[in-house]
Amino acid sequence: MSEERNPTVQIKEADRVEITAVIDNYSDHTLPMSEPPSEMIKRAPPAVEGRIPSDALLAEHGLCLLVKIFKNEKHYSVLLDAGWSKVGVPHNIEMLGVDTSEIEAVVISHGHMDHFGALPDVLEIMASHGVSLIIHPDAFLPRALSLPTGAKIEMPVLKESTIQKTGVKVVKTRNPHSLASGLVFSLGEVERVTDFEKGMPGAIIEREGKFEPDSLMDDHGLVMNIKGKGLVIITGCAHSGIINTVKYAKKITGVDTVYAIMGGFHLTGPEFILLTEKTVHELEKINPSVIVPMHCTCWVAINWIASRFTTQFRLNSVGTTFCF
Repeated sequence: MSEERNPTVQIKEADRVEITAVIDNYSDHTLPMSEPPSEMIKRAPPAVEGRIPSDALLAEHGLCLLVKIFKNEKHYSVLLDAGWSKVGVPHNIEMLGVDTSEIEAVVISHGHMDHFGALPDVLEIMASHGVSLIIHPDAFLPRALSLPTGAKIEMPVLKESTIQKTGVKVVKTRNPHSLASGLVFSLGEVERVTDFEKGMPGAIIEREGKFEPDSLMDDHGLVMNIKGKGLVIITGCAHSGIINTVKYAKKITGVDTVYAIMGGFHLTGPEFILLTEKTVHELEKINPSVIVPMHCTCWVAINWIASRFTTQFRLNSVGTTFCF
């Protein structure tokens, strides 16, 4: 029996949130520690206790974000994604001094290897703390890329049996899912309503032994609602389309004001660069107060966004914490 779709949520208002880039494509220890507005951005310190550490934070083509949500005297922690390699996220968690015992859930934005690479190791670290894994059932299916030549490139597969061995609670869902006592929701399947965000060309997925075009319906993200500011929307890759994702987050929460949009915008490669102008135009209509393109947003697209959102753009780097 298929899961009944439930596209509306009752999201609670948070007092504030902090989002830390545990891993991303870019790392720069020379960025200024204080940037206007200084209270919004905290960079990972180049020196700790008066000395420069002998090891460095790692960057890779992957994403992992630690989200902390504050309400009254309580705070909650959720981890979005787990990078590509088995090394980067666990290493950076240790370097950043992340208290993994506070993390109540790990959300996987979709089933591509640059978002689940260190997941088994991360879950092993947190299994004794009762952490849950929130994931779309398609994230466990085999995937590949079909090239114009007819060749097929297989992708690494996240094996459900490996996850089960960690002993964590696995919540497989297509729907929005409540976290942090209703202060955070994973989005579930994002509606496709724009006429230009058409997914990932050549992506295929195996169902019942046969490959078919992959609509990447497992691609989603997180949404929060900050009191007096509006929605904070975080994506993994936004294969659903960053504009589709924002529209869907607004729809299911019933909140129209968008304060911050951050994460992967998937504007990279020749097919997607052509969509950048249209995407930027639609982002201007949404007019967020903060915009932080990460991960699979290529350097050309990031610079384009930076030039158009001169007061709203923030540059991410591994170890940066954004305080909203």
